[in-house]
Amino acid sequence: MSSRRNFLKKSAVSAAGISVLSGVNTFANIVGANDRINTAIIGCGGRAHGLVQAVHLSKPMVVSYISDVDSNRLEKFKTFSKEKIGYTPKAEKDFRKILEDKEVDAVVISTPEHWHAPMSIMAMQAGKHVYVEKPCSHNARETELLIEAQQKYNKVCQMGNQQRSALSSTLAYRDIQEGVIGEVYAGRAFYANTRKSIGNGKKMAPPATLDWDLWQGPAPREDYRDNIHPYNWHWFRSWGTGEIHNNGTHEIDVCRWMLGVNYPNRVVSTGGRNHFKGDDWEFFDTQTTSFEYEGGKTISWEGRSCNGYKGLGGRGVVIHGTEGSIYLNRAKYDLLDLKGNVIKTEWEKGQYSANDTADLQGFDGLTTAHMRNFADAILKGDELTAPIADAAISTQLCHLGNIAQDLQENLKIEPQSGRVVGCKRAKKLWKRKYEKGWEIKV
Repeated sequence: MSSRRNFLKKSAVSAAGISVLSGVNTFANIVGANDRINTAIIGCGGRAHGLVQAVHLSKPMVVSYISDVDSNRLEKFKTFSKEKIGYTPKAEKDFRKILEDKEVDAVVISTPEHWHAPMSIMAMQAGKHVYVEKPCSHNARETELLIEAQQKYNKVCQMGNQQRSALSSTLAYRDIQEGVIGEVYAGRAFYANTRKSIGNGKKMAPPATLDWDLWQGPAPREDYRDNIHPYNWHWFRSWGTGEIHNNGTHEIDVCRWMLGVNYPNRVVSTGGRNHFKGDDWEFFDTQTTSFEYEGGKTISWEGRSCNGYKGLGGRGVVIHGTEGSIYLNRAKYDLLDLKGNVIKTEWEKGQYSANDTADLQGFDGLTTAHMRNFADAILKGDELTAPIADAAISTQLCHLGNIAQDLQENLKIEPQSGRVVGCKRAKKLWKRKYEKGWEIKV
């Protein structure tokens, strides 16, 4: 395990193109008794089911708390936790009480997206390390504030772009660095699904089990409707960020990693709501976004939320070079020649050592490896696979794609900062309005 972890660490960090934020070694050996990392899982939806097991398998992490504003969901998650990790963590509806507990060392955030940056910042202010699911922010300004907070409070902060911890992806990156497909110049990211209409929601009292006010948190208050909770909030502007963030963050991040790029100099996006017109879905179900870089490199994103034509598969990336291409998804990596013939295949499953078979090849090996890296950064000062200062760039690219789509404009970008140049309308979309008393303060 140690040799694999070291290989992943060295390869992934070199891929980031930046150094991990300073001070990480000061975290070693300052957590709970016997080097135990007392951890809280905040948000008990679908993603939390993999995360709670990943924490449990990432010794010496311990799930001390679970938290959700829906008491029905919280009760079900207590049962799930008991079944999967062998014990029932403390359950708390209001995450702020967890942040007050000085025995809690780290939080894992898997809430709706409008909570990701505010909660991460609040957690770091309370002295906690943070593992936050993608996207790390609801809007572009929050991305900047999150990076600023990490630098100010000097806590370990990792984003859940777990494909950075995939062995097959790391092998693909290594091969690219060794020139196996020549000079790389283009990455194509794609995702397809057959999502149905969410209809037109009816205003009603929220379920008795749901704290609707706390669920909304930093977002301006709206009436509860019957088509928001527990999943369709993704498609509403107040709380979600659309498919480019919901799934595209992963694939765009992999393209950026493989090409060795950060911010582009131009962003263009086309598409719209082409299916089930007239329902409450506020984002785009079809979107093609292009990110152009200095030197001619490009990344493209193709998202089809409601047309599940698979093509190369439901999701993945293709990296093109002067001497061949690489097709990559979460399960495998194919090396292809210029004619598209497969030269070799590396499967994710089966690449781990015999000692890792039970956990890493089980329910969610990528998340387990990613979480173990998070734990090692806290305890040992290991370099993060996806430090927030780097991982947040991929989130920011998705924000730029949505802004370009909303404005239907060709956006010029300042490559050092990622800010839009010369577009006053884009500046208005850079941040959001907050419910009074919930404004972010770093």
